[in-house]
Amino acid sequence: MKNSEVYPNFQTLSKKLRRRILELVYRTGSPHIGSSFSCVDILIALYWQMMSISPEDPSNANRDRFILSKGHGCPALYAVLAEKGFLSGTDLHGFAKDGGTFEQHPRRDIQKGIEVSSGSLGHGLSIGIGMALAARSDSRNFITYVLLGDGELNEGSVWEAAMFAAQHSLDNLVAIVDYNKMQALGFSKDIIDLNPLCEKWSSFGWCCKEVDGHNVVDLQRTLREVPFLKGKPSIVVAHTMKGKGVSFMENSLLWHYRCPDDEEYAMAIKELTT
Repeated sequence: MKNSEVYPNFQTLSKKLRRRILELVYRTGSPHIGSSFSCVDILIALYWQMMSISPEDPSNANRDRFILSKGHGCPALYAVLAEKGFLSGTDLHGFAKDGGTFEQHPRRDIQKGIEVSSGSLGHGLSIGIGMALAARSDSRNFITYVLLGDGELNEGSVWEAAMFAAQHSLDNLVAIVDYNKMQALGFSKDIIDLNPLCEKWSSFGWCCKEVDGHNVVDLQRTLREVPFLKGKPSIVVAHTMKGKGVSFMENSLLWHYRCPDDEEYAMAIKELTT
């Protein structure tokens, strides 16, 4: 069941997913488009090459697990799950509506590829540790991937979990940081400076590698090496840009909460179709 699908053009796929995210956000007046855009290419690397999953058998006990700990980026996850066949267009039309199918943070639904209800930051890594421990206890070889935001690393619970994972040598656990250098109210360096980030994780007993978070090939090459060191959990610090893909949204704090108006939507669509 290992996913070995090769997409002919990752740049084409990246634009297609960003268009779908844009449409979801614009149609419902939702926030978090910048946070969703920054993690698209990470999700492509995971879902199109790395993860052993299938919409035909979504509850397979040996499937790899993915946790979107930065739950506010869920439009990106929904777009990916729709493209992979876990969701239908009808499902997406129920996003962010009263009585609809999907909230603005993920709600657990294994049949639709959503492993964990998330959104309260700082919890995903601990949940992932529980899954990794369960895999070991049950003698299963699935890998648990957890995607964290860099602003989320301000939460002390993340670092408690980091110590626990290293203590228990969870080399079937992979954390990925969407390191877009921004959070809700400002630049991360001005709120709590995370640098040197890889060194911090290494000091907590993890094996860390850094990568361009918008280079799908480099992401895949790096992820194929996990575990980076037997007996240690692995972490990938993926350097990304908030709002990646639409020039006027890139590296702009405005697009953490703002929804594009009609003119901005038209401009963004034009950039994502050329």
